[in-house]
Formats: sequence, C-alpha cells, structure tokens
Amino acid sequence: MSDIAARVAAFDLDRELAILGDVFGPLNAAVICCDRHSQDGERLALRYRDARGGTAYWTFAALRDESVRLASLLQSIGVRKGDRVAGLLPRTPALLITVLAVWRLGAVYQPLFTAFGPKAIEYRLVEANTKVVVTNGANRSKIEGPTGIAIVNTEPSPGDFDFWSASGSAVAVEPAQCGLDDPFLIMFTSGTTGAPKPLLVPIKAIAAFVGYMRDGIGLEASDRFWNVADPGWAYGLYYAIVGPLALGIATTFYDGPFTAASTYETVEAFDINNLAGAPTAYRLLMGEGAAAASAVKGRLRAVSSAGEPLNPEIIRWFDAHLAAPIFDHYGQTELGMVLCNHHGIGHPVHVGAAGFASPGHRLAILSDEQVELGVGVPGMLALDRSQSPLAWFAGYHGRETSAFVGKWYLTGDTCEINEDGSISFVGRSDDVITTSGYRVGPFDVESALIEHEAVLESAVIGKPDPNRTEIIKAFVVLGEGHASSDALAAELQAHVKARLSAHAFPREIEFVAALPKTPSGKVQRFLLRNQEMAAQAERAG
Repeated sequence: MSDIAARVAAFDLDRELAILGDVFGPLNAAVICCDRHSQDGERLALRYRDARGGTAYWTFAALRDESVRLASLLQSIGVRKGDRVAGLLPRTPALLITVLAVWRLGAVYQPLFTAFGPKAIEYRLVEANTKVVVTNGANRSKIEGPTGIAIVNTEPSPGDFDFWSASGSAVAVEPAQCGLDDPFLIMFTSGTTGAPKPLLVPIKAIAAFVGYMRDGIGLEASDRFWNVADPGWAYGLYYAIVGPLALGIATTFYDGPFTAASTYETVEAFDINNLAGAPTAYRLLMGEGAAAASAVKGRLRAVSSAGEPLNPEIIRWFDAHLAAPIFDHYGQTELGMVLCNHHGIGHPVHVGAAGFASPGHRLAILSDEQVELGVGVPGMLALDRSQSPLAWFAGYHGRETSAFVGKWYLTGDTCEINEDGSISFVGRSDDVITTSGYRVGPFDVESALIEHEAVLESAVIGKPDPNRTEIIKAFVVLGEGHASSDALAAELQAHVKARLSAHAFPREIEFVAALPKTPSGKVQRFLLRNQEMAAQAERAG
C-alpha cells in the first residue's frame, strides 16, 4: 500500500477535528489561531518585511494583546457575533490584528483585495451586508457607495475610528463562544466567468486547511514558511494566515510589489525554506533568469503551486536552477485545496499530474450524466460530498448552487485519471477545444509554448471555424529580448507540432503585451474568446 493510500485508509475525522480543540465545547477562531499558542510569550507568529527592506517580528502574545484592544474598539462600534467586518489592508501586522480581533468577537472576516477599485469593493460590501471596514490611508478613498458602514482607519480621516486608539484597551474582550458550523470568513469567488458569488466558511474548515498545510505543503514546525499569495484571496487567506497560525507556526508577510528581486531578497532575509504561491509568480522568477536565482539555490526544501496548472517547464527550471521540488496543487475557494502532489505524503509524482485527492476528500471524473469514468477518459472533476468528511462548502450565500447535483459537487474543470490513480488537469470545461474531431486541452498547448525560450506566458483558445469546428489560437507574451515576427510565429507552431501532434498546434498566433487575468492572477480565456467572436462578427457584418 502506498503512503497516500495508507493515509486515506487511516483517516479519522475526530482526530482531524481535534486540532480545533474541544469540538464538543465552544470554539473560537482567534483562540485556535492565536491565543492557545501565546502562552509561550516568545513564540513567533509573523515575520514582516516592508518594501524598503525593513523587518519586524511579532509573537502570538503580541498579536493577542493588540487584537484584544481592537476587538474592544469594534465592540464599542456595535460589532457582534455574526456581523461582517471587512479588511481592506496591505500585508502588514495591522491585517493580522484585524483578522484576529474580528474572530475574537465571533464576527465574520471579509477580505478585500487592495487592488480592487471602488465598484468592486462596493459590490462585495453590499452583497455581504458589511458593518465595518478596517482600512488604511492609501485605500480609504475607495470606500464610497454604501452608507451606514463604520470605517476604522490606521491613518484616520475625519469621521473615522482610530485603529490604534488606546480606548479599545479599556475593556477586556473574552473570545465569543462559537460552534463547528458557525462562519468565521465570508469569501467571494474570483468571478472568472461571471459575477463573484459569496460563500460562508465555517470554523470546521480550519481542520481541512490544517490538513493541507501538513499533507500538501508538508509544513514542519522548524520550517520558515512564506506563502506569497495575497490574503485578499482564498489561497492567501486560508493558507498564509489560517493554516500556519492554527498549527502555531509563523507566517511571513512582504508588503511591497511582487518582483523577482524582492522575492529572492525576502527568501534570503528570513532564510525561507518552504514557499507557496501561484504559477504567475513562478513564471516571473523563471523569466528573470538563472543568474538571479543562484543566490538562493538549494535553500528551498519545498515549493507549492496553486491557482492554475503548473507548466512542466517551470518544474524543470526550478529543479535545475533552484534545486527545489515544486509540486502542483488544485483547489477552489469553495473547497480549499483538495487535489495535490503532496510534499508531506509519499506517492509517485510525475510531470503533468495534479496529484491525488487529499485525505478526507473523494474525487471522481464524471460524464455529462454523472457516471464515473475510467482511466484516460476526460470528464468533469467532481467531489463526492457523501464520502468527503473534511468538505465544508454548504452552498453560495443567498442564492442557488447549481454545482450541487445529488451527492456531487461539480467543479467545472475537465480532468482525467491516470494509470497510477493520480488525476491530470485538462482545462476549464468551457476552455476545452474541439478541433477536427479531437478534444484538446489548452494547458498542453500552453505548456509546449512556454518551453520555447522566447515565450514568457501564453493563453490558448478555440476559435470558431466552419471546417474544423474550432482552430487553436494562441496569445503569446514574449520574454525580454525577443521581438514578434511571422518567422517566430512559424517557429513556435513547428515547436508545438513537434512536442504534441499535428492537430494540436496553434494555427494562429497573436503576440500581445499581456494576458487578461483576474486580480488573483488567473488567466481569463473567456475574454479572449469573446474578443475573437466580436472580431469575427465585425468582419462578417
């Protein structure tokens, strides 16, 4: 029996929930993620580095004390158990203090990505019925639309409450008593193909988040961990804040724009040995070249990737130039991470596979009729809710959840099972291309393109064609020092044809300066498809 099979066979829900404390008594997310680790006054909770290179260190005890003070202030404003409190803050200690203060009151924390504009923020505040927004001077002007929302500001304007006010320390705030199913987060989906949908995350989800930290990321007590993802999104909030702190392990914040240089500098400054992030960030590191990576080569014990499939070329580059094993992981805001090449569990790992279902979850590949498919047959990736004891998603807040079909949650992603039982990602169901009778996943073509030295990023779509149903079209972002030309386009076509097959190469290539992405960094292929359809309609009309 393989390690992954043994772990699945030995899964014990009661043991997994025990990480939360006494699940038959009152629970509180601030206690789980802070207070119980604060008895050792020196236990580190946060390594912080600002954009100028300055560093600071926060203990669990210091975060506990500051969050009690802020909780008292929020309580005086009228925040009670179940109320929504949003954080519109950069990655600073104030963000962690805010999250813990909200949880201490039994209230529900709502992340707001700092790159959002006023309309995106207004939509989320109205949908969530948010009571308070905690922000800073740089983001204060983005809070417009809704009235009746109190503002707590680290750099208060007239009418705002002062985040750092000492008046909050006058009343000691005991942690609110909550249960397993009480929400502690309200999240919004990334809105890749439609309006973002709200969902509530219950306290019991922390057990699943911890399971991923232990099994997927392979986090150990001695690790110096950094998840570069922004806590304004699920991967950053679930696994840069909740997961590590629930284990009593310090997290890392860097408050500055993402660059290859700043990433390598932060790894050096804190001697980071366990790194997590998105393929977009890793492609930028790769684009900076091997020389830039040399200073941290061999330092990283484990690297994890989530948000989009990991191109094989990135895996090879990390092995050659960073001597670091980088593993692909799959999840959704609604599920957390449920399909992984696990750093913490031994099993076969091969390029192109997203891995195996995380313990506590059962995944299957389904036909359109919800019949389970066998090896090598593409279909819909689905979670079997009846056999997934760590699954916590109960549906979207205030609206129907069409992804629930019987016992299944349908992810909307096309995958297939491999001979060894692992699962490979093919693409979003609406991204798969049908050309001359063949089904082609955009990921395979994009991975072949990125192997070429001239290509930094690519996105592949199906373009309607009267003879072939669709043809494959690629949008390509070139690396520094490379210029677009017909000759280069032909070279890329020949490269893909040689790597894949005669039917799976892009018959059209368009060189672009950038790809459309969600604020969390996911490529929005549907915008490229819409652009093509509009152009075709214009030519036809």
